[in-house]
Amino acid sequence: MSTVFIALQANEDTRPIIEAIEIDNPHAVVNREPAMVKIDAPNRLVIRKDTIEEQLGRSFDLQELQINLITLSGNVDEDEDTLTLTWNS
Repeated sequence: MSTVFIALQANEDTRPIIEAIEIDNPHAVVNREPAMVKIDAPNRLVIRKDTIEEQLGRSFDLQELQINLITLSGNVDEDEDTLTLTWNS
């Protein structure tokens, strides 16, 4: 099993995004540091636009993630509605 992750800056803009990721990925482990939040998941992590929009209370373009993105690990599959990180076996 391989771990994928995404790390975002820790600020008010990312709080609802992180909450949305937690909702969609109950298996993920969220590590909060003073300046960043790193979210690890075994094999797969899915970030859904709809869930982020529910948490934000407004429309959201997944490209907005890049404003607060520090780094990520895994193969990226992205469309207008989801960003998925996976490790192919």
